[in-house]
Amino acid sequence: MIINSTQVSYFILSAYFDTGMLKYLYFTIILCLYVLIILSNVFLIVLICVNRSLHEPMYLFLCSLFVNQLYGSTGLFPFILLQILKDVHTVSFSLCVLQIYCLYSYVQVEIINLTVMSYDRYLSICFPLQYHTRMTHNKIGVLVTVVWVFPLLKGAVGRYRTVSLQLCGNIIDKIYCDNYSIVKLSCSDTTDNNIYGLIDVFISMCVPVMLILYSYMKILKVCFSGSKQTRHKAVSTCTPHLASLLNFTLGCCFEIVQSRFNMNHVPNMMRIFLSVYFITLQPVFNPMVYGLKMSKIRVKCNHLRAKVQ
Repeated sequence: MIINSTQVSYFILSAYFDTGMLKYLYFTIILCLYVLIILSNVFLIVLICVNRSLHEPMYLFLCSLFVNQLYGSTGLFPFILLQILKDVHTVSFSLCVLQIYCLYSYVQVEIINLTVMSYDRYLSICFPLQYHTRMTHNKIGVLVTVVWVFPLLKGAVGRYRTVSLQLCGNIIDKIYCDNYSIVKLSCSDTTDNNIYGLIDVFISMCVPVMLILYSYMKILKVCFSGSKQTRHKAVSTCTPHLASLLNFTLGCCFEIVQSRFNMNHVPNMMRIFLSVYFITLQPVFNPMVYGLKMSKIRVKCNHLRAKVQ
């Protein structure tokens, strides 16, 4: 029997399994991880905001990145914490769509933000004398606006297409709501949605990655022909960015592969870990790598620690 999307009022998340009393251990671990994410990202946001010496384009884009870590993790962690303590793992249709919107817009804000940061490094290293005339306050404002507004609007269009689907079931084999899992439940022809999805992936992921690769090709060219100081500047500022980009891309690849291919041969706990890697590890990884590798941030942290002591 065909079930219309208006008749599906909730979804069952079948990836959860009975862990007995261990659920309280899992709850504590995930809660500690979420608190760590909040404290580390908020600390660096406040550090950048209150120190005028950090009011440079690179650190303002970093601030935007840290805000996105809070946004994305808040779209997942409270939900998982609640589900762990429940005996019946269900989620309402509207809350499921809202979670999909949060997580997908988080992914797209992240990759566009990383693209803008690579463009900033390209201008700083390849055009050091014209950097401040090219990266003006107005341009920073425009870039940050694009980083956030474009994914949020595009995400709304994508979720409208999801809501419009007619569904034949309500079981999602994950611990959170996922757009492709809902598309697979559709009774109607999903060719249009699949084509839209491929175009969306190309625009959201492939185009930014190509722009990042172009920026780094130009940076490498300048490094090979430039001075030792130029190479040192490139290494010190680009290494955290590349590490963050590779970690995030790896997490997204895990999620795409798991969504599109049969992963029943992979242990359940491993499937769960890989499905949430992009949203759980990235918000912890970024504050650590930027806090340790960015010299100005590290100096400010050490200065603050010395004051406390």
